[in-house]
Amino acid sequence: MTKRFEKKVVVITGGSDGIGLATAKLFASEDAHVYITGRRQALLDEAVAEIGNGAIGVQGNVASAADIVRLYERIRADHGRVDVVFANAGIHEIVGIEDINETHIDAMFDVNVKGMIFTVQKALPLMAQGGTIVLNGSIAGSKGLPGQSLYNASKAAVRSFARSWTTDLKDRGIRVNVVAPGGTETRLIRNYLDERPGAEDMLTQGVPLGRLGQTDEVARAVLFLASSDSSFIAGHELFVDGGVAAV
Repeated sequence: MTKRFEKKVVVITGGSDGIGLATAKLFASEDAHVYITGRRQALLDEAVAEIGNGAIGVQGNVASAADIVRLYERIRADHGRVDVVFANAGIHEIVGIEDINETHIDAMFDVNVKGMIFTVQKALPLMAQGGTIVLNGSIAGSKGLPGQSLYNASKAAVRSFARSWTTDLKDRGIRVNVVAPGGTETRLIRNYLDERPGAEDMLTQGVPLGRLGQTDEVARAVLFLASSDSSFIAGHELFVDGGVAAV
């Protein structure tokens, strides 16, 4: 394997499970210094052991600006810089328009929007020319998926961030892009589908490639966007969804 990220300092929020964990493992396999965050210490410790290669876990919630500041203070002390940010942490909830209340709104936007803003903002003092930022979006940001308008809107905001921050950071040579997964085989989605017979068939019927994505397929797209292989790609949303959004 090539070592595109050898000695690069990589930050992945929500890195203790699912897409974040798969991505952390790939970065570590290319000899990056990987830092992951997660809310649950036990799961974070398990992920760090699974990633290996000197990965470091910093417990915290991206909805807390103080936790994000503490993450970057640790990285500043260890390395004095950040080369790659994968703002991955997010939550998903299905709630119909009739049932949305303030608690739903605050929870969704605190993590998926506010958390993403501060994850990027607090990294910038440590980032130099050539740094890369990848935001984890979703095809939901471009679709009107039923029963989850809050989630859809939060992911549409991610797409907008990539456009705006590409303009804001162009003079610093920092690229910002979005990876937008479709249905992906994570622990959470597997539990959801297993509890609902027939749900997986319904979900995959709308996928031209006829199946769920794998976490490492999304992870490889993240590494592409974070690497010099994508050096002339900025403000872009890369769908990793088996063709759903395209056709």
